[in-house]
Amino acid sequence: MKARRLQPFVCCFTLLVMCVVPCLAGEVAVLKNGFAIKHERREVVGDLTRLYVSADGASFIDVPTAEIEHFEMAPDDPEPEIPPAANSAKSARARTVAATPAPDISDVVNQASGRYRLDPDLVNSVIKAESGFNVRAVSPKGAQGLMQLMPGTASQLGVPNAFDAEANVDGGAKYLRELLERYNFDLVKALAAYNAGPHRVEKYGGVPPYSETRAYVARIVKDFNKKKVAKGQAAPDNTVVAKSPAQTKQNSRNAGSKNTTRTTAASAPSR
Repeated sequence: MKARRLQPFVCCFTLLVMCVVPCLAGEVAVLKNGFAIKHERREVVGDLTRLYVSADGASFIDVPTAEIEHFEMAPDDPEPEIPPAANSAKSARARTVAATPAPDISDVVNQASGRYRLDPDLVNSVIKAESGFNVRAVSPKGAQGLMQLMPGTASQLGVPNAFDAEANVDGGAKYLRELLERYNFDLVKALAAYNAGPHRVEKYGGVPPYSETRAYVARIVKDFNKKKVAKGQAAPDNTVVAKSPAQTKQNSRNAGSKNTTRTTAASAPSR
């Protein structure tokens, strides 16, 4: 009798534990935009889901819960076969790999931003929109890595491995700088070209009429502005440091108005 009475309690307690500890090891969060983020565990924080990408919990990514399509178990990384002749060097190579830490994304972004005279906050906002800081991200169209470089673009930029964080960010920052110079440091046009391609920006004379591209540009502009306001770097008159497509269109109607991104998103070439 006692066992039967305790059974419902045990079931309820088990369910309660599962709710209190919302984490599963070795999962992949599949987002509605097609990106996949591998993580060790997760937890819900308000309307966000925090994905811990490191086992010690030091690194995590906050993703809007509504943007997550579903979760699935992460596939095990296959162990590459090593020819018998190379077995003697296996231990030495393993020690070398273990002694080489993964690059810190913040350092990678800062270095690339310095090389191409870009604001690190802008590069971080682009990476956040492109891949959610997932080094192994692959889009449905084949874009790869942190800054989602298409294979052809990566080749033109001299990036042999788009999943190498340093090479990917360097190539993406270089490409973003080229687009800014191409469009006279108009950040909105440069971002639209990064997403939809320069030919489409030139075809439509600005941001193409694609909902995905418009949302992409607005998302980056909003995140970039948020970073600047948080650092107290907003302009004295409370104007934004970058403008969304809608704001840019409105400003074009005002005589003499200029996009404020020209001195914040990237430094104009010295003359």
